[in-house]
Amino acid sequence: MADSMTVLLIVVVVVVVLALFIFATSVRIVNQWERMVVKRWGQTNPGLVRQPGFRFLVPVMDSGTKVDIREQFIEVPRQTAITKDNAPLSVDFLIYWKIVDPLMSIVNVANFAGALQGVAATSLRSVIGDIPLDDVLSQRERINETLRLKLDEVTERWGGKVTTVEIREILPPPAVQEAMNRQLSAERTRRAVITESEGTRQATINVAEGDKQSAILRAEGDRQAAILRAQGFSNALQTIFEAAKGIDQKTMALQYLDALKALGSGPATKFVIPLEFTQLIGPIGAMVKSGMSKTGDDKS
Repeated sequence: MADSMTVLLIVVVVVVVLALFIFATSVRIVNQWERMVVKRWGQTNPGLVRQPGFRFLVPVMDSGTKVDIREQFIEVPRQTAITKDNAPLSVDFLIYWKIVDPLMSIVNVANFAGALQGVAATSLRSVIGDIPLDDVLSQRERINETLRLKLDEVTERWGGKVTTVEIREILPPPAVQEAMNRQLSAERTRRAVITESEGTRQATINVAEGDKQSAILRAEGDRQAAILRAQGFSNALQTIFEAAKGIDQKTMALQYLDALKALGSGPATKFVIPLEFTQLIGPIGAMVKSGMSKTGDDKS
């Protein structure tokens, strides 16, 4: 009786252990960032790709492989490439990629990351070989995009997609670096000379502009002064003209006599007397005769 109980206990333990083993190997938890490709009797199809959650595999029949669909990156070690003009370059870069078809990534390629790295090295040499050195150094974005397109064409059949290619560093040989440094120094010197000459030119223009404005202001001042002088002469002449309206012939004769008196006090011995003066003296002579005649009458 005891032996039968022992045998029964052993059988129960074996069954429980076997059930736990089957449960452990048959039940899978697929995370949100994963997909599980199920192989049934070694075969698979798109209907056997399991989404995230609690998944059960048929014991013995099924086996599952999880595939990470998050974006990942690989670092391609420094590669040596020859440019179109036969200049050797050392280039290292990063590749960002992700799995878009879990089934193809399991069936069509054994190691997606390793295969991508190998294709990237050969594609880099092909792309760099078609571009001159100066363009390689100045058109990094163009090279990145060209590499991405080439790699994406290859990885498409593996169920992956290359999202970004980033070249981190491009190192030309020492001789090329030295020549580039000399060229950069010459370019900086040229820019400095251009900047200095531009400053001198602008200063000269500013001085000339200042002189021009000063000359304009002086001319304007002279014009205003001439206008004011002309206005003053005009006013003076107008005043003289208004005063002359009230002057009669006798007044003019007296003015001529004062002028003659001033001339007589001078050292000159010859005088030019206008003809009009004799006409003005006539009335004065008549006045003198009239006065003398009146004086004679009074005496008599």
